[in-house]
Amino acid sequence: MKSLQVRLASRPVGEPKAENFDVAEAELPGITDGQLAVRVIWLSLDPYMRGRMSDARSYATPVGIGEVMTGGTVAQVVASKHPKFQDGDFVLGMFGWQSHAVSDGVGLRKLDPAHAPLSTAVGVLGMPGLTAYVGLLDIGEPKEGETVVVSAASGAVGSVVGQLAKIKGARAVGVAGSAEKVAYVTEQLGFDACVSHRSDTLRDDLKAVCPNGIDVYYENVGGATLDAALSLMNPFGRIPVCGMISQYNATTLAEGPSRSQLMRQILTDRLKIQGFIVTDRYDRLKAFLEEVGGYIRDGRLIYKEDITQDLENAPEAFMGLLQGRNFGKLLVQVSEDPTRG
Repeated sequence: MKSLQVRLASRPVGEPKAENFDVAEAELPGITDGQLAVRVIWLSLDPYMRGRMSDARSYATPVGIGEVMTGGTVAQVVASKHPKFQDGDFVLGMFGWQSHAVSDGVGLRKLDPAHAPLSTAVGVLGMPGLTAYVGLLDIGEPKEGETVVVSAASGAVGSVVGQLAKIKGARAVGVAGSAEKVAYVTEQLGFDACVSHRSDTLRDDLKAVCPNGIDVYYENVGGATLDAALSLMNPFGRIPVCGMISQYNATTLAEGPSRSQLMRQILTDRLKIQGFIVTDRYDRLKAFLEEVGGYIRDGRLIYKEDITQDLENAPEAFMGLLQGRNFGKLLVQVSEDPTRG
């Protein structure tokens, strides 16, 4: 069996470029007892992948030069010699940026398309949704009537954060990019307000829609958005740090308050700032699937997907993600999804 693969050709300096990726076909070995072969249907593209392209110290092992780019996927079993998987089963796994793969079954989870569309397993009911859930509820701990601000509010994580905040009785305020995204956040997702990070008066804009200050700031972006939010935090505010996408391509340190100034504010306002990695929180998966799955079924939480066709277009789509060109959860449809009409 052959697999079309997107591999890391070189480590980017600053923004990734097309030459940092290599698209090539590879011959896969035949399966043996205890193994299965799959074809990938859906590939999730996420900001954390930029960190995996770097060999700087991080929480995860970087992708090696010449290795397949890492990534969460939904796949279908095409051949199995594994007792727990049958031909035709749908599975969730980290098969990465490739069209086919061989697995020993470790880390795979079966999916039932009758419960939810397969693509949601790498989106709103997958890692991005769980990230929103544990960051907001376990670290942010929003209380009824409080103000929750989330950056990248129209994205896969931010859109869920704001909707969950509303469900929990808090006031939800988003920060997004284009006028179209700002309108979507309020008109479709139901946030109380949304401002654009592109505004020259971002801090004033955010202050105007947060007249009682900010109790929870869910951090996805960093940069000017973080600076604006920090200046409006209420005493005992909480800041779950999920990502810093505005800094992922940076080659120099961003401007902002000094560490001493920041520590003084943390002390004075008794702020809680906590980074987290979702892979540390899979103990919350069952509760998340039950709760958020219920919100989706009853229409209280909606989601948007931005779908790129064909694996060879994944590098361009990923580069666009880091520039904010996607609108919703970014997915690559690698092959046919037989459950979709």
